[in-house]
Amino acid sequence: MIDIEDEVYRRVKASVAAGHDAYITSEYVSVPPRFPCVFVEESDNYAMQETASTSTNENHAVLMYEVSVFSNKRAGKKTECKEIMATVDTAMNGMGFTRISMNTVPNQYDASVCRMVARYRAVVSREHIIYRR
Repeated sequence: MIDIEDEVYRRVKASVAAGHDAYITSEYVSVPPRFPCVFVEESDNYAMQETASTSTNENHAVLMYEVSVFSNKRAGKKTECKEIMATVDTAMNGMGFTRISMNTVPNQYDASVCRMVARYRAVVSREHIIYRR
């Protein structure tokens, strides 16, 4: 399995922390200790069959990351989510990922919290070279 999750998390965390005072995690928490909160997770990782060889079954993997940004500000929570997500977007694009979706979704646990979700995809080699897809 090709695994770059720690590196992706570290780079997104550094980018967000440089411009925002946010709680950033790669492990799901039902109630974050503070807001805004950024949750980064690898949501899919599968072998790219087109590049498989007889010596190894995985020369490349298709990876998808999902990033959720939560804000509970009384006013301007959607704006805060968008500002933080713009930082995430710059970091992910800078690594070679392509954003495949981004939208605001209802927060199922607390309707007073705004949640914005983006998904990013790329192909990654065994040598951890990232290719846009």
